[in-house]
Amino acid sequence: MTGVSSKGEAYGASAEDIGPRRASEAAVPAVWSRDFALFFVARAVAALGHTILPVALAAGLLEHGYGAGAVGLAMASSAASFAGLVVFGGVIADRFDTRKVMIGADVVRLGTQTLAAALFFSGHVVLWQICAIGFVNGVAGALFQPGVASTVPRLAADVQGANGAIRIAEAGAQLAGPALAGLLVGFASAGGVFAVDAAMYAVSALCLLALRLPPRAPDDGPAPRAASTFRADLATGWREFRGRTWLWGVIAIWGLYMISVSGPTVPLVATEVVQDHGPRAYGLVNSALGAGTVVGGLLALRLRPRRMLRAGSIALVGFGAFPAAVGAGLGVPAMMAGAAVAGTGMAFWSVMWSTSIQTQVPPDALNRIHAYDVAGSLALMPVGQALAGPSAGALGADHVLLVAGVMSLVVCGALLSVPAIRDLVRADAVASPSR
Repeated sequence: MTGVSSKGEAYGASAEDIGPRRASEAAVPAVWSRDFALFFVARAVAALGHTILPVALAAGLLEHGYGAGAVGLAMASSAASFAGLVVFGGVIADRFDTRKVMIGADVVRLGTQTLAAALFFSGHVVLWQICAIGFVNGVAGALFQPGVASTVPRLAADVQGANGAIRIAEAGAQLAGPALAGLLVGFASAGGVFAVDAAMYAVSALCLLALRLPPRAPDDGPAPRAASTFRADLATGWREFRGRTWLWGVIAIWGLYMISVSGPTVPLVATEVVQDHGPRAYGLVNSALGAGTVVGGLLALRLRPRRMLRAGSIALVGFGAFPAAVGAGLGVPAMMAGAAVAGTGMAFWSVMWSTSIQTQVPPDALNRIHAYDVAGSLALMPVGQALAGPSAGALGADHVLLVAGVMSLVVCGALLSVPAIRDLVRADAVASPSR
């Protein structure tokens, strides 16, 4: 698609698609309620825990004589179990009480992080034990994450606004987490950070325990039958997934994004900025990225595009500014500006995508489909990261980052080229969900 009349209609988007609609604004229900506030706190503290954990893990293992390879192995143990089991977690979340599954996952992580804290406090840290703890954490995360998708629409009438609020909280955690972890490591120890992380999972579990999750609406379809087999539920989720072109189309295109854009950007930006400008500059760039993410979340609270994935794809174009600014060797202020634009675009896309899934998919299969989404989105990320080093060695890191900037535009163009993706109408604007 190409623009035909104005900036607002680039790629075929009308002003109605990317701007707020006054008529719908009056009908938009409030986001906040007692139960959503509890869920919001649970997600916020969990996000903060996720951001402080890598710092604690790296500092603790290095302090006990392990190298960077051990740190990577410990992190990979959690990521591998999560990515490998999240699809099964989606089936479990649909078969059983979602809230109880999530509480159970938090309780498990409370126990594992308490154990990790005890190991680091004792000074007897064995790598295989830390990897085993990471593996169990990944399993718990695979059980917890699918339930998030179905919980948001059951707690908030304004699903888009709820996703925007949660995205802002996650951005705040990204900004505050590393600094908090550094202070805790400096004034206490790595074991202290693990203890704080365990406490955060306790807070999350208590919030989930206190909230009242409303029952499924009568028109949401029946809950999964206990008599159905695990394999049958898995197959049903797959049929629901592949039956929606816009859904599997985005996941397929996202694989290209993971390999060519996100995968290489994360390690190469860190390397280039630190080498050329120092760690302080990298911290400033990361802060700009987080600030942009907050802006994107705020925009998602305000704007109500009729075609959400079209608007999100247009916003995602901005992500290319980040790797391109670093690859072009621009100064720190320009890199910060590129990072802020990237964070804004990615956050807006994230809210549009999450809301589309949560409102377009039958509630009785939502956890499974969200699990397929998470698994598909993460599958090729390690490939992109693994190829970053060899690609940088062959072409130069700056050229790889410039290519990543261009490929970001290619991915957005691919998203907009699929009619089922660009023409998907938001669920509250039509009588029945589009496929």
